[in-house]
Amino acid sequence: MEKLGFIGMGNMGQALAAGFLSSGKVKREQVCAFAPDAAKLAKNAERIGFHPVDSVKELVRGCDTLVLCCKPYQVSGVLSEIRGLLAGKTLLSIALGWDFKRLSDALPGTVSIQFIMPNTPAMAGEGVFLFEEEHSLEPREREALMELFGDFGYVTELPSRLMGIGGAVSGCGPAFVDLLIEAYADAAVRYGIPRETAYRIVSQTVLGAAKLQSVTGLHPGVLKDQVCSPGGTTIRGVAALERSGFRSACMASVDAVMGHEQS
Repeated sequence: MEKLGFIGMGNMGQALAAGFLSSGKVKREQVCAFAPDAAKLAKNAERIGFHPVDSVKELVRGCDTLVLCCKPYQVSGVLSEIRGLLAGKTLLSIALGWDFKRLSDALPGTVSIQFIMPNTPAMAGEGVFLFEEEHSLEPREREALMELFGDFGYVTELPSRLMGIGGAVSGCGPAFVDLLIEAYADAAVRYGIPRETAYRIVSQTVLGAAKLQSVTGLHPGVLKDQVCSPGGTTIRGVAALERSGFRSACMASVDAVMGHEQS
């Protein structure tokens, strides 16, 4: 990868650009971006450290690897404008719904394609990046890209048929966890802890519990049991969550995302 170009520079594009540059493996002069709002693009370029360009065609001409991170409804229009310039290029799509098959049907076979589903915690260097198993990249190029994304998150690959559920859990999951954080912070405030302190306590507790499970590899139930003393306070709280259908509600939220709401 000699030059990396971002088509669109929203929150996720900014997170990826910042992540690539902070890794040290990509230099400032290698990263370019185009977005319709030139003033906002220039401001982000100064803050993050990439080079803004004036048009999407200029971007495509000057970059060998492109990240398609505009809004999904904008993709068709963008592709119609640059289709003739993509021969021999690598196209990484993070646009929801624009997976390998859909892009392959829309583009000539000389374009190397990889669909990736990121999530917003990438902005904090703790993202999840789902690489679609079906792709047309060269093995070495794909390996290098997965390593690059891995510098600011967890990278794994999934078959095309599982990208939907993977995205439901990793992509929508941060919103569900944010609700959890807000709820427990509200409980802390109810009992007298200042709001900002409550958010810090709860967020760090969530972060720490998640890291403990990730580092140890222990089943979450085992870690839960380690906190629940016989007849203690924690097990009473767990019982209250079970009476409220906590785990069932979590699973139902994913059913709703997947369009399988239970009646």
